[in-house]
Amino acid sequence: IFRETLKKRGVQVITGLGKYFRQIDKNRNGFLSQSALKEGLKVFHLEVPEGDFESLWLILNDSKSDKVDYGEFTRAIFGEMNEYRKAFVRKAYMKLDFNKTGSVPMVDVRKCYCAK
Repeated sequence: IFRETLKKRGVQVITGLGKYFRQIDKNRNGFLSQSALKEGLKVFHLEVPEGDFESLWLILNDSKSDKVDYGEFTRAIFGEMNEYRKAFVRKAYMKLDFNKTGSVPMVDVRKCYCAK
């Protein structure tokens, strides 16, 4: 049920939620506490009944730690990219990695992309 509700809210909510999670992840490790996840959902008006939230937490917290990987949360909700999007990302990456090193420094990204 939660997955369907979140999908209906649209891409802006999802990208906003991801940005919010990155902002509150002070040590930049990609993990959130139970309270941080719950607060993030509340900020984006995605309140989940306590019982459902506990079930969601148990699914996401497979390592039984006190934190969840918010990247895994996003993948759990939306799944993997479809083949069209994967091909598009590969094509963009190939343009950015013009030295064919397998990594793209920010200086090279800046040469090819302007976010204005």
